[in-house]
Amino acid sequence: MSVLTALARLEAVRAGRAQPIAGVCHTHLARRPLVLVPLKLAGEAAAPLALLAGTAADEPRLLVVPQPRDRVLRLRFIAQLAEIVLPYVTEHTVEVEEKTTKAGETYTRCLDAPQLWTPNTGGIEFLRLLGRSVRFHRTEGENPVPPEVPLLGRWLTWFCDRAEHPGSAVLLPMTSVLAAHWASGQSALEDANLAALLGWIAPPPGRSGAEAAARAEDPLAVPPAGPATDPGFDNEELAPLITGYDEAPEGAAKVTAEQRLRRALLRQLEPTWQLLWQGLNLLRALPEGAHVPGRWNDDIGAFSYFLGTVPEGVPQPRRDSAVSAVRRLLDRERALERYEAERAFDDPRRMLEHRLAGAAFHGTVVEADPTRVTVPEGKSKKVLRPALRVRTSDPFVPVPGEKLCNIGYSKQSGEVLEVDGDTVLLELSGGMGRKLIPEPGTVPGVGTAVGFARFSPAGSSRPTSLPSREETPWTHGGPPPEWLPTAETFEEL
Repeated sequence: MSVLTALARLEAVRAGRAQPIAGVCHTHLARRPLVLVPLKLAGEAAAPLALLAGTAADEPRLLVVPQPRDRVLRLRFIAQLAEIVLPYVTEHTVEVEEKTTKAGETYTRCLDAPQLWTPNTGGIEFLRLLGRSVRFHRTEGENPVPPEVPLLGRWLTWFCDRAEHPGSAVLLPMTSVLAAHWASGQSALEDANLAALLGWIAPPPGRSGAEAAARAEDPLAVPPAGPATDPGFDNEELAPLITGYDEAPEGAAKVTAEQRLRRALLRQLEPTWQLLWQGLNLLRALPEGAHVPGRWNDDIGAFSYFLGTVPEGVPQPRRDSAVSAVRRLLDRERALERYEAERAFDDPRRMLEHRLAGAAFHGTVVEADPTRVTVPEGKSKKVLRPALRVRTSDPFVPVPGEKLCNIGYSKQSGEVLEVDGDTVLLELSGGMGRKLIPEPGTVPGVGTAVGFARFSPAGSSRPTSLPSREETPWTHGGPPPEWLPTAETFEEL
C-alpha cells in the first residue's frame, strides 16, 4: 500500500465514504460485457452449484446443478454455460480485418474482443478450475461429450490465463477494479467483499460507509458474492433442498424440487448480480485513461491469435515447458512495468505516488535555451538539444547523465547535465522536429510547469534472447517431448 492510499483510507474513515485514488478509469469497459456470478458446492474445488449470466442487468439467465456430485448433471450445466459463452465469443469474430506483417505475411485480426466480469478473484479461480477440468474431455470414443464442452474449457482457460496479464481487460474481478480506483475505510482483505466495498463507495442515503459495510457482512441481509456459499445457508436451506431433490420420485415431484432449489439459489445470486452492474455504472462515470485503448488493442491481438489456434483442436497443456514458462514470465514482467507507467502518465493521482517515492518530479522552468545546438560525441553534424533549468521541491535525487521522460510529452526525454541545489539542468531530445529550430510548443518556456520521470509508458527495451523449444538446455529438462494424449489425459480433475 502506498502512502497516498493509506492517507486516502484514513480520510475515508473520517469522511464516512471511500475516497477516489484515480482520476480516470484505467480499465476498458466493453459496451456489452458478459457478467458471470458463479456459486460452487462447499468442500469441492470445481463442483458448480449455480451461475447467473447475462449481458444486460435486466436479462439474467440462471443455471443450476440440482445435485453437484452428479457428473451427468455437471456436464449438462457446462453444456448450458457453453451455450452462453461460446455464442458471445463468436459475436466478436464476425467483424475482422486483414493485416500484413513486416515480413509480408497476411493474417486476420478481429476488430473487438469479448469481456467477462466476475464479482471477485475467487470467481476467476473457479472458472480456471472449471476450464481445466473439461478442456481434455473426449468428444469421441468412451463416454463422449458434446464438442462445445472441451471448447468451452479451452476458452475459459485462455480467459483466466489472460486475466493474469497486467493491464488486460478480457476477464476482470469487480472487487479488484473498484479497489484500484477508490480507497475504502477498511482493510484490503475486507475489500474482497463486493457488497462491503460498494457500501463504502456508494453508501445508501443516511448511512455511512462503515454502516453499509457492516450490513454487508450479514449473510442473511446480503448473501456472499461467491463462489463459496454461506455455511448457514448450506446447512439450513441448501442441504435439505438437495436431499429433497435426490429423494423426489421422477416426474412432477422432481420438477417441483428442482424449482424450489432454483428459487433459493436465485435469492443468493441476485444481490451480487445487482451489485456488479452497480459497480460497472460507477466505473462508466469516470473518463477513460489515454492509454486504455492501446491495452485493449493488445487484448484484441491476443484474442485474434488464440482464435486462430482453436481449429487445431489441441488444448493448452497442464504445465508450460521451460522456455514457454520463461517467455510468459518475461512478457508479464514487461507488461506490468508498462501498465504502471501508463497509469501514472494518464493520471496525476497515480503520478503523485511516484513523485513521493522519488521516481519522478514536477517543477517550474526557470531558464530555457530552446535553440541550443550541439555536436554529439563521435558525430560531425549539429543537432538541436534545447536546455532547461527546472526548480523542484519534490524529493527527487537526479543523477547526472541519466535520461528522464517528459511527463507531459512522452516522446521527449531529458538528460540530466547538472544538479545545483533545488534546480536541475536538462538537455532535451526527441519530439521537436528534424530542424535546428524546434517546432512551436515542443520546448517549455520560462515559468512553465513541467514534470519528468525515470520511467516511460513505452516500457523498457531490454533485449531477451531465449532458445527455441527444440533447443531447451539439459539444465531445464532438454527439449520437451511431443504431446500425445493418453487415457489419463481425459480423466476429469
